[in-house]
Amino acid sequence: MEVEEGDKKRVNSYVKFSGMAIQMGIVITAGALGGNWLDEKQENEFPIWTLVLTLLAIFGSLYQIIRAVIKLGKDEDDSKG
Repeated sequence: MEVEEGDKKRVNSYVKFSGMAIQMGIVITAGALGGNWLDEKQENEFPIWTLVLTLLAIFGSLYQIIRAVIKLGKDEDDSKG
């Protein structure tokens, strides 16, 4: 069974975005754990560092995914025409 070029590119995209999802989860978890650690060190009543670092990790991860999707769209447009 022979794999077509379009199917191969589609599978590569799935693998790329699956890896990005795992990376996003790791970054967000690291932000939350780091913020929690800082809050415990400073003995904060409100977990401000957990909130701030988690939100920064979420926005950073989303920014990275949006950039990758735009790049993928441009690459597909370039290959079509």
